[in-house]
Amino acid sequence: MTRLLIVDDEEKIRKLIHKYALYEHMEADEASNGLEAIEAIQSKEYDCVIMDIMMPFCDGYTATKKIREFSNVPILILSAKGEEYDRIKGFEMDVDDYVVKPFSMQELMMRIKAILKRTQNITDLFIYKGLIINYSAHTVEVDHTRAHLSPKEYDLLCYLVKNKNIALTREQCISTVWGYDFFGDDRTLDTHVKTLRKNLGAYADCIVTVRGVGYRFETE
Repeated sequence: MTRLLIVDDEEKIRKLIHKYALYEHMEADEASNGLEAIEAIQSKEYDCVIMDIMMPFCDGYTATKKIREFSNVPILILSAKGEEYDRIKGFEMDVDDYVVKPFSMQELMMRIKAILKRTQNITDLFIYKGLIINYSAHTVEVDHTRAHLSPKEYDLLCYLVKNKNIALTREQCISTVWGYDFFGDDRTLDTHVKTLRKNLGAYADCIVTVRGVGYRFETE
């Protein structure tokens, strides 16, 4: 069943969205601020997050930025801040949609369904033993446990896997994952590979270092 996380400091709004979610046969958890949202996403998998912006302790922008460091869960911003600047700021932080308060509950549900359709309808999986990459949902599981990868770690893993058993040069990895205009150095790639291997646990050895070239993803 679809599981939502409703993040808003106004209890009435949380309860209203929760009520409609149940009517649409969705499960829902609630959080009253960004800190609670971060903790919830670190401990449980969600299909979509409805995120308010103006909240105490940790606002929605700060929470979204932190969440994007370890999760690609779809995020829909729900806020009274409706200026173009606010919308642009939200989309620059890689949110999936932006709805301005006051809002139509029916429209909100339709937008949530549209997000779910984009991320869930197509089954596009890579499976190697207990390593599962769901490309459409942007998730990685290692022996039935969700691996919390940063966006760049996820992109790097997907690039290596989609070119499995092919030696990819360091330049190819950097230009594909970070872009041709990246001004960093090779240490950025090495650091991400090191962290990625750690997150892959028993499958760390699938990422093989090809001396003098770069990296290769190998399966038996």
